[in-house]
Amino acid sequence: MTIADLALDLRGTDFQRAVWAALREIPPGCTMTYAEVAARIGRPGAARAVARACAANPVALAVPCHRVVPASGGTGGWRWGAARKRVLLAKEGAR
Repeated sequence: MTIADLALDLRGTDFQRAVWAALREIPPGCTMTYAEVAARIGRPGAARAVARACAANPVALAVPCHRVVPASGGTGGWRWGAARKRVLLAKEGAR
């Protein structure tokens, strides 16, 4: 069993839960931009709202919001610290 297999009872808006579900589908070692996540959930143009949903994520590793990066490059910020985000991405071998 992996973290992705855990059944979670996440409390949030319908939008947040849709974002969090999409994040759980991003495999280790991969990243997506906020805009790509927005498009994946059928809400193109909602990249900023995706970023807010990531910031509201209550379970950092079970819902891997660290795998979402800005389109402009780099790793961006993270609720639990940008340095931790960089370390997690490096350990996963993110490309």
